[in-house]
Amino acid sequence: MEAHHAGLLGPTTVIVPRAGVRALRATRAELARLGLPLGVEVAEPRERMPSRLGAVGDAFSGRVQVRWLTSWRPVVIVDDGLATIRLLELLAAGPGRPLVRARATPGVARRALGLAAGLRLHAGKRRVTVFTALPVEERLAEAVRAAGFDVISHDFAWLRAQPLDRPGPPQRTVVLGTSLVRNGLVHRDRYLGWITALAADEPVAYFPHRREDPTDLALLRERPGITVHEPGMPAELSLRGLGAEQRVLSLPSTAISSLRVLLSPRGVAVEPVEVPDDWWTSRAAPDLRDHLTLSGGPASGLSGRAARP
Repeated sequence: MEAHHAGLLGPTTVIVPRAGVRALRATRAELARLGLPLGVEVAEPRERMPSRLGAVGDAFSGRVQVRWLTSWRPVVIVDDGLATIRLLELLAAGPGRPLVRARATPGVARRALGLAAGLRLHAGKRRVTVFTALPVEERLAEAVRAAGFDVISHDFAWLRAQPLDRPGPPQRTVVLGTSLVRNGLVHRDRYLGWITALAADEPVAYFPHRREDPTDLALLRERPGITVHEPGMPAELSLRGLGAEQRVLSLPSTAISSLRVLLSPRGVAVEPVEVPDDWWTSRAAPDLRDHLTLSGGPASGLSGRAARP
């Protein structure tokens, strides 16, 4: 939506949601309620990827990479969380780096596909644009541009122009959920204990990550002081109505950066929370921890008393 609003996709854009994703259904409904920009159409969800891709989010998707190899055209790559920074680093490093996720351990075939996709992007680099709201270090942005790609930053100009017609939750403290527990990178008891400790001090509104374990959410719902919202729209949509008296807490997440763009002008504090060393599991290698904590800027210590679930 923002790339279309910025004029990068031409006069007409058809957005094709992936079928079977609950969060995308909620997002689609909210965008329709707000009113689509002139020239934008949101198609019915489908499983098959369109044959012509003008813009994509997940540059590490195998389906996307196959499409690049079989049907090339100029492409705009829009934000896909911290993976966007990973992509910029790989593009800056040159064509010999396969496009695979930071914590992936690809087999020979998948690595070959990632390498071929990287070569394809470099071959058509003058027609590749990365469009992002994330803060990109100037040195990295310069390296990407020196490699022949374009990097364009945005500040959610379209979304900020929409009316604030839905209030946020009444609680002062809002916590964004995380996928780090479900992905086996953070110990479950430490994380749930932190949320419980926060709620012992004041009521908490908890907005789950779309990949959180339903069992964990059921446990949080049973604990006093915690209001668990249904997983659905991205935080950029669901938390637009927060006021200056409220704050957002989150473990490392690129939503921190986008929420700061949207909410800081209204005085809402958006605070990243540092992950203590004893929260990380053995699956979280030091270089992966460093990569995950790139998002959100300087992190504060944990808020709330230490607790166990």
